[in-house]
Amino acid sequence: MEILRIENLTFTYAGAKTPVLSDVSFSVRAGEFITVCGATGSGKSTLLKMIKRELVPEGEKLGKINICGKDQNDLSPIEAAEKIGFVFQHPEQQIVCDKVWHELSFGLENLGTPRETIRRRVAETACFFGIEDIFYKKTAELSGGQKQLVALASVMTMRPEILLLDEPTSRLDPVASAEFLSTLKRLSRETGVTVIIVEHALGELLGISDRLIVLDGGKIADIDAPRKVISRISESSAIMKTLPAAPKIYISLGAVGDCPLDISEGREYIRQNFKNDVRSLDKTAESRPSEPALEMKNVFFRYAKNEKDALAGLTLEVGKGEIFGILGGNGSGKTTALCVAAGILRAFSGKIKIFGKDISEYKNQTLYKNCLSMLFQDVQTVFLKNTVREELESVGGKNIDLPYDVTHLYDKHPYDLSGGEQQLVALGKVLLTNPRLLLLDEPTKALDGAAKETLASVIKNLKNQGVTVVIVTHDTDFAATVCDRCAMFFSGEAISVGAPRDFFSDNGFYTTETSRLTRGYYDGAVTVDDAAMLCRLNGRRA
Repeated sequence: MEILRIENLTFTYAGAKTPVLSDVSFSVRAGEFITVCGATGSGKSTLLKMIKRELVPEGEKLGKINICGKDQNDLSPIEAAEKIGFVFQHPEQQIVCDKVWHELSFGLENLGTPRETIRRRVAETACFFGIEDIFYKKTAELSGGQKQLVALASVMTMRPEILLLDEPTSRLDPVASAEFLSTLKRLSRETGVTVIIVEHALGELLGISDRLIVLDGGKIADIDAPRKVISRISESSAIMKTLPAAPKIYISLGAVGDCPLDISEGREYIRQNFKNDVRSLDKTAESRPSEPALEMKNVFFRYAKNEKDALAGLTLEVGKGEIFGILGGNGSGKTTALCVAAGILRAFSGKIKIFGKDISEYKNQTLYKNCLSMLFQDVQTVFLKNTVREELESVGGKNIDLPYDVTHLYDKHPYDLSGGEQQLVALGKVLLTNPRLLLLDEPTKALDGAAKETLASVIKNLKNQGVTVVIVTHDTDFAATVCDRCAMFFSGEAISVGAPRDFFSDNGFYTTETSRLTRGYYDGAVTVDDAAMLCRLNGRRA
């Protein structure tokens, strides 16, 4: 049964000259699981908002949207609220109550649902999502993964028929992300809710999606079962850069046979098609800079007197001109470490040195004058002007010189940009301060594969210019490609540090898709290029 039909949808933001969506048409059957992907700025998030009437932005809309057999505009306010649920990229923008139990009941209370019905629905929803242990907790005390799960649960208490999700895993660590998507899969299969999810990270989604919608420049470039869509992707295609490791390896090796969609299928594909006489690639010697750019010794920090230490004796050294990655679970102290290193938070004990000088010796904001800059995870915090041009000129003057092109965004308001576009503009603003030490908190969040490649190139060029870059990231594949060394954080400490090939080969969960895919068959393969090279060296089986 058809639950959603979109016909000839075109949308142009207020004040914009070109539409962000152009003649989009497709239909969705009840119970389908649909994944929408495409380049940064291709219209993915806008498409989701067009389906949820209350979120439609200001602008000119053409075309029709039919939901549950009714024109979208004919739905009553209660029908619109109940039938279509929306989970945002940032759970903090969605959670409005101070306690978890109240957040779960908030939507139903606003609909005037009887008290006994609210109690029953909230209780069974909490049981389904396995959040009984945090039911009475304050929402501010939850980890990122817990907040996203609560946001999803609070929407599902309304029992929507269509569930829309806008990059819900972009801020989650690999373990929390896998748990969230596993819950989403179970939700789809067991409740029959129709799921439409926008994501850049397709790793876990291809195997559970009924169809894949590829947007390109606001138009539908392809729509079909994931395996069929991938079979039509060329190695030079922009969408190729967004694919997970298994189909990437498959395409780069000539696309012979059935395309593997996930880790399990990828492992089987390599074992059945390629020999393993050559088990590993030659190791490259780890080079360590002789002088440190950032030193943290026995650093302790806590946010409140009676709370546990967020940093518990952290000791870390990053060399000049090094690209250093910090990984670990939500709440492990990664962002706190950056903020303490940047002087935004003050450690209550321990030593911190920036380029050999104690951080306390940098007076009158000299730390931030052509020395240290930090880009926060929430990039909207750096936007103060009405246009992108004004944002960049406020730092770099009239002659803006960035290592990538954002001129097509100059006349737009920063808040009208997609998440990935905001990320690139905010990074540009930080780069214009000419830092020698650059701290980046989740810089790949909301970026597509092509934009990640651009970012990787920018960071490597900064290294060549002598800039030291420290990156907090959940993106293991990006870290494996870009970083000279990586550190694993746990409970406020750096548990292990190593070069990417050794670091990710030793890790079982905080590792790359390629490492999980090749482990036990090839040794030390942590990137798609590593795996493809080993396959070529070994050759195909007869």
